[in-house]
Amino acid sequence: MAHLLMENMAPIMFLALVFFLLLGYPVAFALAANGLLFALIGIEAGLFRPDFLQALPDRVYGVMSNDTLLAIPFFTFMGLVLERSGMAEDLLDTIGQLFGPVRGGLAYAVIFVGALLAATTGVVAASVISMGLISLPVMLRYGYDRRLASGVIAASGTLAQIIPPSLVLIVMADQLQKPVGDMYEGAFVPGLLLSGLYASWVFISSIIAPETAPGLPPEAQTLRDGDGKTRRFSLLVVTIIATVAAIVFMRTFATVKAGSDYVVLTMSVGIIVAFAIAVINRLLGLGLLSRLTEEVIFVMVPPLALIFLVLGTIFIGVATPTEGGAMGASGALLLAAIKGRLNLVLIRQAGEATAKLAAFAMFILIGARVFSLTFYGVNGHRWVEDLLVSLPGGEMGFLLFTNLLIFVLAFFLDYFELAFIVIPLMGPAADKLGIDLVWFGVMLSANMQTSFMHPPFGFALFFLRSVAPKEDYVDRLTGKIMAKVTTGQIYWGAIPFVVIQLIMVILIISFPGLVMHYKSGVPQVDPSTVRIEVPFETEVMPLNIQPGR
Repeated sequence: MAHLLMENMAPIMFLALVFFLLLGYPVAFALAANGLLFALIGIEAGLFRPDFLQALPDRVYGVMSNDTLLAIPFFTFMGLVLERSGMAEDLLDTIGQLFGPVRGGLAYAVIFVGALLAATTGVVAASVISMGLISLPVMLRYGYDRRLASGVIAASGTLAQIIPPSLVLIVMADQLQKPVGDMYEGAFVPGLLLSGLYASWVFISSIIAPETAPGLPPEAQTLRDGDGKTRRFSLLVVTIIATVAAIVFMRTFATVKAGSDYVVLTMSVGIIVAFAIAVINRLLGLGLLSRLTEEVIFVMVPPLALIFLVLGTIFIGVATPTEGGAMGASGALLLAAIKGRLNLVLIRQAGEATAKLAAFAMFILIGARVFSLTFYGVNGHRWVEDLLVSLPGGEMGFLLFTNLLIFVLAFFLDYFELAFIVIPLMGPAADKLGIDLVWFGVMLSANMQTSFMHPPFGFALFFLRSVAPKEDYVDRLTGKIMAKVTTGQIYWGAIPFVVIQLIMVILIISFPGLVMHYKSGVPQVDPSTVRIEVPFETEVMPLNIQPGR
């Protein structure tokens, strides 16, 4: 028995952790207790040096003094202030009016707003609950299929995991020891592409079964001009003008010419131009823009401006992610004040929610450090690395195994737990195989989205279940009796979007350039062109040697 323990200390320790988690113990305490328990067992068996435990205070202090992790409470606070100040409600109402008459328009609006909320909240719970409360009753009122409506809302909320400034990407960068800015740039295109894939599924559903996603009836289109029409042509004209102006400005004055930096900065200039047009039109009373166009611009531009201000400064290297998060939190307070919705109740609620999430993440990380200290002390990292590197199929076999493992573990663990427990064990093996760790982190982040979506333990499904009607109810606008949303409908609605998330993982593996563009702005040096010239000409001082000396 003692020999078996000595030979397999690391795998036994890992299986014991799984056992503790399945028993339902809190993850942070299960990690710490497991680490300390096996440290004592290892000391008694002579497999673990007691000196290792002396490093524990330094490890805990290292967590508390990590500047990168400060971005988590900053971005969380920014998102919660914007969400509680009514930004989500304003966006969903206005964008719903914009897309509403189109078949599936409300679903497109939810996806679009979900992407915007993802870039401002960074918190899945806030996005799902906001859209569930605001958009689900509207979608049910106008005849949307309950499975499609539930799936769209839950999936759009999970975009907060991969669209910067995602909390998952901050943790992933910290665990893989890579810059957060690189992780953000790498995830920018996959996040937008995933939003497009969601919209594509809505389009396919509306074509195959039009009754599942009807357009808004005329009486529901409230943003009309005086003659009763909702003109969208002026919005198209403003978009074209703003786009052309932004491209001309960037070509003329900007030094950034590639990658996500160029896209973010171009869009930033474009929304400034659009906002300026709307302000001039309103101040001068020109009447060039429709009511719908003005409303869309004035509702969308403030959060977009804040998003691009934060991401733009991070991408071009002006600010670190922590500084960008602090700037975003300050900007969120300013926007809430401008809207007249900033008060002590809002600040207290956002502060309490931020403190809870930050403490949750910090305790898990401290527990993970205790566990990893013992795990590394018994050479567990070498056991995992040898196991993963020796998998059949080389690099592709490793990627298939890690993605399958993450997908299965996501049934039981959330993204924080996966990032703090599993990712540190996989990173060294990926690095040894020559895999770019930023690309690896973005790929796993896309996979970890499924932890929120697949039944029966998907957290996004639980969040939506908490706000979806559990019993038949009377619609407050029409007075009709509406049927409840069942748990089965929520689960069935999530399955197509889980498949789409897995397709996104396959696309990232098949087309690495979706992520690797983050290196496009880095100067590339050809070693063969490097010349090192060392000057050999030196001034020779004459020796003053006198005879007899």
